[in-house]
Amino acid sequence: MDREEIEQRVARRVAALAAGEKVLAPPVDSDFSLAGVTPPAEFRPAAVLVPLVMRPDGPTVLLTLRTEDMPSHAGQIAFPGGRRQPEDADLIATALREAREEIGLDPKFVHVIGALDPYVTGTGFMVTPIVGLVELGFIVTPDPREVAEVFEVPLAHFLDATNHQIHSRTWQGRERRYYAMPYGDRYIWGATAGMLKNLYAVLVGDA
Repeated sequence: MDREEIEQRVARRVAALAAGEKVLAPPVDSDFSLAGVTPPAEFRPAAVLVPLVMRPDGPTVLLTLRTEDMPSHAGQIAFPGGRRQPEDADLIATALREAREEIGLDPKFVHVIGALDPYVTGTGFMVTPIVGLVELGFIVTPDPREVAEVFEVPLAHFLDATNHQIHSRTWQGRERRYYAMPYGDRYIWGATAGMLKNLYAVLVGDA
């Protein structure tokens, strides 16, 4: 999938959501979607940057491995992001600020297309994914307090439905099912995989 097609498909979804048009629901709207559990009604606003790096041999998705001593989602693979702060003008500003703080990504290298469907997490956040095309020439300087590693996965991996798996584990005494999209020894699951499933729906499906 090339840059123009990515921009067109994401922009179409962004415009439909902004206009309040009737659009298909995303495949996964929360950590509770596959578990048959109704999520709580109130959440704190947050945003993540979904950074699509425009490599010559095809776009990649830039992801982080969180450190093992983080208070939440320790040791998990995630997009750069976090909760909205009072100084953030909007959720786009939140995503760009968090990406700069976590991995040192300069916003001047990010062409933001827009915000996709919010995703509710089990930790009490309503996360808005902000899709941005990352131009070459950027550098990353991970904050060692939060990020153990920064790496890229070909976007094509996530656009291949055969790589979309449903796993389960017992949590708080009941079975919880969730999406997983392993890539080699990278175990990409939970909210990150859920948001990637939604991105797949926008880029490949009818969402």
